[in-house]
Amino acid sequence: MDWKGPILDDHFHLNRDGRFLDAARDFQRVGGTHLVLVHCPDFASPPVTRQGHSDTYADTIAMAQEVRDLGLGVRVILGPHPAAFAHQFESLGDRAEENYWDSIETALHFVHEGLAHGIGEVGRPHWPVSDEIWNRSNILLQETMELAARENIPLQLHVEGESDLTYGELAQMADRAGLAREKLVRHYAPPRVDESYTHGLTPSVLAGSGSIEELMSTFESSSHGFMLETDYMDDPRRPGAVLGPKTVPKRTRQLLEAGLDEEVLYNTHVDLPERIYGAI
Repeated sequence: MDWKGPILDDHFHLNRDGRFLDAARDFQRVGGTHLVLVHCPDFASPPVTRQGHSDTYADTIAMAQEVRDLGLGVRVILGPHPAAFAHQFESLGDRAEENYWDSIETALHFVHEGLAHGIGEVGRPHWPVSDEIWNRSNILLQETMELAARENIPLQLHVEGESDLTYGELAQMADRAGLAREKLVRHYAPPRVDESYTHGLTPSVLAGSGSIEELMSTFESSSHGFMLETDYMDDPRRPGAVLGPKTVPKRTRQLLEAGLDEEVLYNTHVDLPERIYGAI
């Protein structure tokens, strides 16, 4: 049994100093058809000016077009990665919040121009931080959700993964913001996708080799489905991290072989992405 439909990787990074188009070609050769290209900052030196944000986002948009020229469909997500941003509380002090909003507003400009499809990955630190940084990060995340609600755009979230309380906390934040829960896409999500766990957020499941069994046991209880991702980093220092570019097509076929209904897979790769990000 083989899957003949579209295949989308919901969280994929590319780096001009990495494999770049060769990684996209790898995905395409094994049946991949669509990517959600998520902006990846220079973690060692993230931008500190509005022009800096604009320049780096413009390069991600340019990379997306080069991938489209290969014949792949590409959606673009732009935003201040929490692993880059949260450290700026220490280096920039109070200026860090101004820089955060410069980044968000610049990303929103590209969304308005039709060149990006949402904001992300945004979130809060997924490593130990002081109570002050944790609280300030949550305030900014809450305000970003309020912006997303006003603009009716999705957010891709990068949050801590250890706590079963995380989904519920994020759902409450979305409700306070007036943001539809499904517009919150939890990147790097665990493979448990039943609604009692996800609270109606959209899980973007890291498609590791151990994900199939739990997806198969919980998908029927999901609120509206799930997407699959590799979080491919395209980092020359970490080849194949987090998962290689061929993984989502491979896992899609394995899910079909395990008995996942084709309608569920079509929702994963076509209907749900269109509902969240819009058609391309």
